[in-house]
Amino acid sequence: MTPPVRLLFVCLGNICRSPMAEGALRARLQQAGLAHAVRHDSVGTGHWHVGEPPDHRAIACAARHGVEIADLRARQLCAGDFDEFDVLLCADRDNLSDVRAIAPAGAAGKCQLLSRYAGQGDIEIPDPYSGGTRDFDVVWAMVDRMAQAIVSRLGA
Repeated sequence: MTPPVRLLFVCLGNICRSPMAEGALRARLQQAGLAHAVRHDSVGTGHWHVGEPPDHRAIACAARHGVEIADLRARQLCAGDFDEFDVLLCADRDNLSDVRAIAPAGAAGKCQLLSRYAGQGDIEIPDPYSGGTRDFDVVWAMVDRMAQAIVSRLGA
């Protein structure tokens, strides 16, 4: 049996974009019968929300789409993540730059934009934290589309 692909979603605080992306992928994998094919987690580059659940607006947005993410807890990217995961999927270019800056020798190549890994080009996922419901809905649409693309890629 092939070992699972290990994907780590990365954003700034690990309370909006990365847990939404992780939740979307988890749901799409389950729908496709591929939950066994991927090990996933999410982190933030910052420490501000460590141990907290996702932002209440992210939880509500995911729930509107039938996905539960309230069980997730924020954590900060650590050195061990570069060994534990095959690919670190960053929400935007600032996250990507921050992650590559702390990557151990030879690990910077594991870091890329989520959109690029999903075959969607170099699209940055905007941080909805300072916005409202519509901003979270826009982010959900983006990460769910990328999750679908990743599942299609893995199922091919």
